Amino acid sequence: MISIRRSKFEIYMGILAAIKGGTVIPTRIMYRVNLSWKPLKQILETLQAQMLIEEQSIGGIERTRKVYALTEKGENVLNYFDRAKGLMEIERAVENF
Repeated sequence: MISIRRSKFEIYMGILAAIKGGTVIPTRIMYRVNLSWKPLKQILETLQAQMLIEEQSIGGIERTRKVYALTEKGENVLNYFDRAKGLMEIERAVENF
């Protein structure tokens, strides 16, 4: 089996897509995008610094949990690159004709 390495960009977009799809708990995001914990934490911090996602705390007095949500900017970035990817796939299909 040949393993194709993902680019940082693909990993970032995968995380944004996972959050948009409702996977908001850090460990679930980690499993969804197939990353280990340390790289995930670094990427989440980077996405927060760029204001693409925001960290929220939920829970009660005894225990709070961190969850993540897309910001409007994050939603726009994800939509923009999804559209660009769709255009590239259309062009590839036309070339194969």
